[in-house]
Amino acid sequence: MTAGVPGQRREIPVVVVVPPRVLLLDLAGPLEVLRKANLEQAAVRFAVTYVGPHALGDSSIGLGLAGIAPLPDSLPAGALVVVPGSTDELLGQGRVNRAADDAAEAEIVRWLAAVVRPGMRLMSICSGALLAGRAGLLDGYECTTHHATIAELVHAAPRAKVLENRLFVDSGDRLTSAGITAGIDLMLHIVAQEAGHATALAIARYLVIYLRRSGADPQLSPWLEGRNHIHPAIHRAQDAVAADPLRDWSVAALAEVAGSSPRNLSRLFNDQAGMSVTDYVNRLRIALAHELVTASQLSIELVAERAGFASARQFRRAWNRLHAVSPSRLRQAHSVH
Repeated sequence: MTAGVPGQRREIPVVVVVPPRVLLLDLAGPLEVLRKANLEQAAVRFAVTYVGPHALGDSSIGLGLAGIAPLPDSLPAGALVVVPGSTDELLGQGRVNRAADDAAEAEIVRWLAAVVRPGMRLMSICSGALLAGRAGLLDGYECTTHHATIAELVHAAPRAKVLENRLFVDSGDRLTSAGITAGIDLMLHIVAQEAGHATALAIARYLVIYLRRSGADPQLSPWLEGRNHIHPAIHRAQDAVAADPLRDWSVAALAEVAGSSPRNLSRLFNDQAGMSVTDYVNRLRIALAHELVTASQLSIELVAERAGFASARQFRRAWNRLHAVSPSRLRQAHSVH
């Protein structure tokens, strides 16, 4: 996550490399996330430019691309470089000769190796990891790619730790995703880091997609858990709790917000969110308490009070349902680091 001056709008330059035969969904999906992110909030602006070896390009669905700027000699500070994947089969044209694009791909690889400086973030989508790997930019990092190109990435980046069966891998300043739509998941992850979980959630709801994770992927934030549904009444109730987790949220109070009866809300919450109303409220309060435990020296009693619990005992009971380590031990572990 990049730092900014408090109160000022941060701008994050996003430089999208357009390879030959780009998979259009690799390009359009994640960039639609950024377009919506710029509309949803004003604290962070993603400033997108498209660059490549040629001003005109082709895409997987046979649609031509134009307005591609030349590969620049340098990149601005704090830039996020995005490398989408490509395909060997274009709609209406069948299988193409990859060798015809060897020179353009080699130019991208040389450019990546030259301009992506230490500390600069690089995101690849699908087979875009192959270009990053050939440039040596995945050496020493955990990474992934489309399942069909895992072996090719292992060959292209022998010093990288290539992981299978992952939607995406966040390895610090190297962020790689699996096939095609996983690029949307990874970009939502980046937006959550930069512009907040509420923004990422709003975008996911707008795109009508789930916030997916596999067992080994980075876990969803507690603020996003239970939101993988499209039921408007439950989202209204969840938005209200997220906006004010300290309020005394009875089922009746949330039912009024949701425009539902208490009994129906309880049923819908279990069906749609996979947990009860009380469990959901407590999860958000525990998330708030977790931040207070790790980022302050407040007593456990004060943490409980500021997180909305009636007592330290109630807080510890709710905490122990979600965490194997006590608040005190968690604070000790963080103070060591």
